[in-house]
Amino acid sequence: MSAQFDAIVIGSGMTGGWAARELTRRGLKTLVLERGREIEHIKDYQGEHKGPWDYTFRGKIPPDEAKNDYFIQSKFGWCSDFNKQFWNNDRLNPYVYDEDKPFNWVHTDVLAGRSMVWGRQVYRWSDLDFEANKRDGHGIDWPIRYADIEPWYDYVENHIGISGEKLGLPYLPDGQFQKPMELNVVEKHVRRTIQDQFPGRDMTVGRVAILTEPHNGRGPCHYCGPCERGCSVSAYFSALTVTLPDAKQTGNLTLRTDAVVEGLDVDPASGRITGVRVIDAKDKSRETYSAKLVFLCASTIGSTQVLMNSATDAHPNGLANGSGVLGKYMMDHTFGTGITGIMHGFDDRTTYGFRPNGIYVPRFRNLDGQDDPGFLRGYGFQGGAVREGIVQNAEQLTGFGPDFKKQLGSYGRWRMSYYGFGEILPYADNRMMLDPVKKDRFGIPQVRFDTHYHDNEKRMIDDMLVEGEAMLKAAGATDIVKWPGGMTMGSGVHEMGTARMGHDPSESVLNGWNQAHEVPNLFVTDGACMTSGSCVNPSITYMALTARAANYAADRLAEGAL
Repeated sequence: MSAQFDAIVIGSGMTGGWAARELTRRGLKTLVLERGREIEHIKDYQGEHKGPWDYTFRGKIPPDEAKNDYFIQSKFGWCSDFNKQFWNNDRLNPYVYDEDKPFNWVHTDVLAGRSMVWGRQVYRWSDLDFEANKRDGHGIDWPIRYADIEPWYDYVENHIGISGEKLGLPYLPDGQFQKPMELNVVEKHVRRTIQDQFPGRDMTVGRVAILTEPHNGRGPCHYCGPCERGCSVSAYFSALTVTLPDAKQTGNLTLRTDAVVEGLDVDPASGRITGVRVIDAKDKSRETYSAKLVFLCASTIGSTQVLMNSATDAHPNGLANGSGVLGKYMMDHTFGTGITGIMHGFDDRTTYGFRPNGIYVPRFRNLDGQDDPGFLRGYGFQGGAVREGIVQNAEQLTGFGPDFKKQLGSYGRWRMSYYGFGEILPYADNRMMLDPVKKDRFGIPQVRFDTHYHDNEKRMIDDMLVEGEAMLKAAGATDIVKWPGGMTMGSGVHEMGTARMGHDPSESVLNGWNQAHEVPNLFVTDGACMTSGSCVNPSITYMALTARAANYAADRLAEGAL
């Protein structure tokens, strides 16, 4: 393999796939380095249409395996026996987990990364988000605004395919949508109640990167349900089925899996990256690759780890870290807060198939300055209404005889649930770092975390519980149960902010084009670049920022400016 390329992309997931696509389409010979193993479309979707009865532990990871190999990943329902082949092996690839200050690093270890298993919810940011830090004084100002990224939202959405409903809300901009998935009968009732009794609020079906119509040779969703196991018809977006094949078609892509990036070499005279040091995950051999451009898209934590481990005499605190903010201002979304209740009057109705999507209640707090809920920023609700199945119904019943047996074959009650996702503010004391002692099997320092929810997030969660309950009661729900959640960062799987963008090199790592202030041929376009967190899912924003940055870099390279 040639060691010289026009561009190197580190990471092959949500942002790495887009960087590869755009750079190769601009004619740049591009090497993609992925530390995880190679997987193939369809072949590696072993659990796609299997049922719980096909597994010894009904789809759960066997207890010994969960305890030894997936002790972080198996905390959440996304990692199961159906799709464990995608997820990180916590024994082989550890980080320092502090029981006193826990952080859940939920991630994969395969080609295409978390784009294989993501929740597929896509919501544009607005200037309510891009101006938030400047407006309320918490954090530094974003160097971009919605107008800068709007055409790139259009560009990305038109290519990957988004289904959703246009609402005309300035704080949740509409996008390029295919027809939306349909709300079920209970959700339609709840939506009408919200619109009638809660002025300024609405509820819609989720905006998702799942096709409802054929698109670019990909099939629409057939409502089998478990997207996180892989999709043979490519109805949901993943780098494996969309952006990486696009890049491959150009003839300009070289892809290497099992390639663990140890660090970046920098020329002290020019300040430019001259080499990317790689360890082969299989045989631990080493090689260095060089290119004119480097795009770091290894995930918030992975990219920051690489920068920290690339410290030199000129960059003693990590590459591009003259500001001292690298690793700080870690954000996520609040996760685990729930409110659920039983809905009545719909027992003659049920659903067929499994819609891989829920509802969304857009943010309604701190929109116009009129309300003062006692906290900054805001939150939204995801969730939905489901009819409890035969098993859940049986758990509620008592009796004996033929009538009881007949009841056991019936569906259960309708349940409506809200799950809050709130913005976590950027705090300097929420941070990640390299452990000074512990190293992984490649000799790379392990990462550790020091993060926690602050008072603003706790007050926000209190409000979620009050407002979620109020909306359920208004819709006629009974037997309402609510819980605040575990309040452990990382659980929202939207970690971001550790190499933030900004105007001033003294307080940020990147400029408004995702370019490192101190290293001109380095771009960081994954979640590490985020200056604030919004309350909406961030992946579509990551993708739009990446497409924008890649085309900017290609333009500058063509001009001889890089």
